[in-house]
Formats: sequence, C-alpha cells, structure tokens
Amino acid sequence: MLDDLIDDTVPSPTRTLLQEHLKGCEHCEVTLNTTRKTIEIYRSHEVYELPNSVRERIHAAIVARCKNGC
Repeated sequence: MLDDLIDDTVPSPTRTLLQEHLKGCEHCEVTLNTTRKTIEIYRSHEVYELPNSVRERIHAAIVARCKNGC
C-alpha cells in the first residue's frame, strides 16, 4: 500500500487508517519516509559521490548478505 499512499491513490477511508497506523508504528513511518526520499533522489537525477570507506562498507555488507542467502 506504500505505493498507493505515496501516489495519493488510496481511498480516503483507507488513507485515514494508514495515517493512524503510521502515528504508532515507527517501522512503517521510517519505511514510508525512506521510500519517499529514495523516489525524490531518483527523480532529481543527482549523483552522489560516496567516500571510498562508505563504498567499501556497503560492498562488504552486500557480499556478506549474499553469502548468507539474499
């Protein structure tokens, strides 16, 4: 339902229920905000340079995760 909420295509009664849920669920609130921000960054076409240390940590985390069955 995140897509519909972000796209503003959720029927009003459902939107109200979702907004109430978001008030009490930090996990869903963070997921929604992160998704919105990701879409915003993607649409802006901005390129962000990562410091090598961050790039290496991300790469190591991805490789470790895949070794454990992603």
